[in-house]
Amino acid sequence: MKLHAAATTALNTFTAYGPGYVEINRQRYAHPVLVAPEGEVVAWEVDGFESLTPAHFESLLSRGPELVLLGTGERQRFPHPRLTAALAQARVGIDVMDTRAACRTYNILMMEGRRVLVALLMQ
Repeated sequence: MKLHAAATTALNTFTAYGPGYVEINRQRYAHPVLVAPEGEVVAWEVDGFESLTPAHFESLLSRGPELVLLGTGERQRFPHPRLTAALAQARVGIDVMDTRAACRTYNILMMEGRRVLVALLMQ
């Protein structure tokens, strides 16, 4: 599916997604990524949902988000609360959804000026 921005922006924006990939600013990624409105798109060093650890979520705090969106691939899967405890302790919200929904939600929140970080798994 192609996504169209209402206005041109210098911010990182999802421009398309499909089975096993996302496109950010018209560049395709087929591996887990971390995306914030500003800065580089960063590879997220995680092998899949089952390999998530507390350290994966603790590392997100250094990017200064107010909200983290976790895209869990083709279907929504919830991590155990012990994995995301560092986010809760830092008062950073987390919302879990499938990867396509995370892309759409990120675009909306990013355009509202929110400090959102999306962590996407590909499957």
